[in-house]
Amino acid sequence: MEKIINRQWVLTSRPHGAATKENFELREVPVAEPRDGEVLIKTIYLSVDPYMRGRMNAGHSYAEPAQTGEVMLGRAVGKIVQSNSEGFEKGDVVVCGNGWQTYAIAKAESLRKLDLPPELLPAALGVLGMPGLTAWYGLLEIGKPKSGETVVVSGAAGAVGSVVGQIAKIHGCRTVGIAGTDEKVRWLTEELGFDAGLNYRTSPDLGAGVAAACPDGVDVYFDNVGGEVSASVLRSLNTFGRIAVCGQISTYDLDTPEPTEAILPLLLTRRALARGFIVGDHAEHFAKALGELRGWVEGGRLKHRETIIDGIEHAPEAFLGLFRGDNIGKQLVRVAEV
Repeated sequence: MEKIINRQWVLTSRPHGAATKENFELREVPVAEPRDGEVLIKTIYLSVDPYMRGRMNAGHSYAEPAQTGEVMLGRAVGKIVQSNSEGFEKGDVVVCGNGWQTYAIAKAESLRKLDLPPELLPAALGVLGMPGLTAWYGLLEIGKPKSGETVVVSGAAGAVGSVVGQIAKIHGCRTVGIAGTDEKVRWLTEELGFDAGLNYRTSPDLGAGVAAACPDGVDVYFDNVGGEVSASVLRSLNTFGRIAVCGQISTYDLDTPEPTEAILPLLLTRRALARGFIVGDHAEHFAKALGELRGWVEGGRLKHRETIIDGIEHAPEAFLGLFRGDNIGKQLVRVAEV
C-alpha cells in the first residue's frame, strides 16, 4: 500500500514539577506494514487522562513509566484501515492503545471491537470506557453505597466523578460533588441531578461547606483529588464510612507533596475503610459493568459530556488543560473524522 505518514507526539524529557509542552515533540514517520495477526489503525479519538502525568515520571508506580524517545501512552478509538487478522476487517471500529499518534499497528488480541453508533464513539473512552468502569467499580465494589446514605465525590465534574455521582443517585443516595468552577457546580446540580455542589476554589471554608451539605455526615467518599480537599471531606466521615481512593490529581505536579492530616487515626476512630484501586486489576467485572452503564446511558439515566479539542497537534494542550481544570466531563482529542 501507499506509504502513510504518521504524526506522533514523543516524550522527550521528564517534567520536574508541572509538565509543559516542552516535554513533548511532534514527529513525522512512515507507517510500517502490519504483520500476521496485526492491524493498522487510524486514530479517531484520543483520550488524555490525569494518570498519564504519573507515568511521565521515572519512579516506581503501578505501571511501567512512559519511556523518553517513545510515543506518549494513551487509549484511543480508531478505525482499522488494513487487517492481517481473521478477527478484524477493514472498517471495524475498535478501542485500542494507539497513544498520541495518528496511526498505529496493534496486535488483534489487544483490541475491543465497538458496536456503538457514531455519536456514542466518544463515550467509549468515557462513560462506556475506562472512566465509567472506574466509577462503577470504585463506588459499587469499594464504596458499597446503600439507599439513603450520603456520597461525596471530589473532581466531580471530570470523566470519572460525574459518573460516580450519577450512579450514586441511581442507587438512592444523597450525592454531593466538589468541583473547581461555578459552571461545573451548576452542571452537576442542574443537569446531572447532584443534590449539592461545592466550588473548592471559592469556598471560604470547604470543611464547613461539606458539613452543611452533608447534615447526616459522609458515608462514602470517592476521592479523585487528595490534598486539602480530601482532608475537608474526611472531617465529616461517619463511623464505618468507606473511602475509594481513585486519584490524587492535586499532588501530581508537586515535587514534594503538601503535608495533610494523618488519615490513620481517623480510620481507627471512625472504624472506616480506605482502599486504593486501579480498575485494570478488576477485569472480571467489566462485562457486567459495561452492560449496566450502557443500559443507564441508553435509558437516559446516566448523562455524559465530552470536551473535545480538534487535531493531534493539540494533544499536549488538551492534556495540560486537565491540571488547570479546563475540561467538563471527558477530555478528548479528535484526530480524524469517523
